[in-house]
Amino acid sequence: MDPRISALARNLLDYSLDLRPGEKLLLEGETGSEELVRGLITEAYARGAEPFFELTDPTLRRAQLLGATREQLDREMTWRLARVKEMDARLYILAGQNLSEYADVPPEIMQQFGLARKPVKDEGLKKKWALLRFPTPSAAQAAGMSTEGFKDFCYRVSTFDYSIMSRAMEPLVALMERTDRVQIKGPGTDLSFSIKGLPAIKCDGKLNIPDGEVFTAPVRESVNGTIAYNAPSVYDGTTCESVSLTFEAGRIVVATGTPQEKIDAIFATDEGARFVGEFALGVNPYIERPMKDILYDEKIAGSLHFTPGCAYEDICDNGNRSAVHWDLVLIQTPEWGGGEIFFDGVLVRKDGLFVLPELAGLNPENLV
Repeated sequence: MDPRISALARNLLDYSLDLRPGEKLLLEGETGSEELVRGLITEAYARGAEPFFELTDPTLRRAQLLGATREQLDREMTWRLARVKEMDARLYILAGQNLSEYADVPPEIMQQFGLARKPVKDEGLKKKWALLRFPTPSAAQAAGMSTEGFKDFCYRVSTFDYSIMSRAMEPLVALMERTDRVQIKGPGTDLSFSIKGLPAIKCDGKLNIPDGEVFTAPVRESVNGTIAYNAPSVYDGTTCESVSLTFEAGRIVVATGTPQEKIDAIFATDEGARFVGEFALGVNPYIERPMKDILYDEKIAGSLHFTPGCAYEDICDNGNRSAVHWDLVLIQTPEWGGGEIFFDGVLVRKDGLFVLPELAGLNPENLV
């Protein structure tokens, strides 16, 4: 076993999940993550917890989806929901051998799959939970890195001392919670909305590994203007690029990008898919460019994501409900065209760097 597995497992169980003796832990990993699941089982037992596990193979899931009916998917999710209800903590590990495994599954089937599993996802959010990407050759290829280089990067960013980042996030949380109007400007982007009365949540290694964002949600009907995202996004195995959204009174009225038919299908899932459930600023100093993996890309230092779809009901709820939660990313560093963010008319971040003194601790040079 890679000796870094134990360090990562300890970080996940002790810091991210705060796993306690007697608690039931559900480990759900995709094929390719067996080594980590084994390490997590060992470490869970060492803490007096009860580990349960399931390994899923995306190639087998694809074969099932190609012939599945909504009734079949609902039946499967019924027993999955019952299992999650029995757990105290849940850890999902992304791996697999092909990030595009579901690319040729018809969009209408993926829509029904998303709707069927939404109750399971909602129940999981009520537990202590965390999400992790385990390094595989497929993910390394998507990121444009060697297998060993990507593995080293993943372990470095996943075992980062997130307590340092957590302390640096406090002034940003306080500022966002007293802010009303937000304005985002950049190439192809002029967007405004309100975040008044909604909490700001720091993501400091407790939910995702890697982590590094502070998020809230817009007041649902307050969003107006256009945002042009510049990071590619893989959704259900399909890479979408150059996505641009125009809003009126909170609702997406124009959505363009490539491939257009996939984008149209996503926003046709349900009415909530055309409203936004999350607004976040990314601050992880080790993540500097898109890797076609939203778990990394939404944390890019100097980025933001503005997310069509469901809000986080239990922690930051603007009332929007959807089977979709699509974290689309806009990078505002100079290499990606720059841009500005204003809170109540005051410039907060320019070209990816915070300009207010109380927020300087979140700039990369102060976190590395």
